[in-house]
Amino acid sequence: MSTTQLAKIPRVSIASHSGIYTLSVRQKLPISLEDAWSFLSDPTNLKMITPDYMRFEITSDTQPGNTMFEGQIISYRVSPLPGIRMSWVTEITHVKHQRYFVDEQRFGPYRMWHHEHWINPIDGGVDMLDRVSYKIPLGPIGKIAQHIIVGRQLQGIFTYRIDKLHEIFGVYKKQLTKSTADA
Repeated sequence: MSTTQLAKIPRVSIASHSGIYTLSVRQKLPISLEDAWSFLSDPTNLKMITPDYMRFEITSDTQPGNTMFEGQIISYRVSPLPGIRMSWVTEITHVKHQRYFVDEQRFGPYRMWHHEHWINPIDGGVDMLDRVSYKIPLGPIGKIAQHIIVGRQLQGIFTYRIDKLHEIFGVYKKQLTKSTADA
């Protein structure tokens, strides 16, 4: 006999070491590895999973369905705060098909931005891990901004992303056998 249990709701956490912050979020989705890769490795889908208030817009020549590749430069316009519009340029630095890709900021609001996107197949879906290592500019002022604005905003953006991915693909449900359900 089996029963269904909803997967734990993912949480967005941020840790700090030597002035570098690391945001981590793990999420399970009930989709195939192929579908997860197809969606997540297409930069044009970013707008769909980014909060509207960010006014996210890709400004480089990136077409839906294009294959992501190492060395790809993607430019954006975003509004991190009301009335502030800025450019952000990232480079796709690593790609291992249907396993992971990494984007790094080349120009933008952070002193450093290194975003790893991991996708692993699991029974009934995929387990995704986002790990972002970033550094805020402006020394002590940046540190204050991290605690007052930046950290909370990033947690909100990734929480929104979790919710949108659940809305698009559904919520992962783990199948349990009777013996593990009773444990």
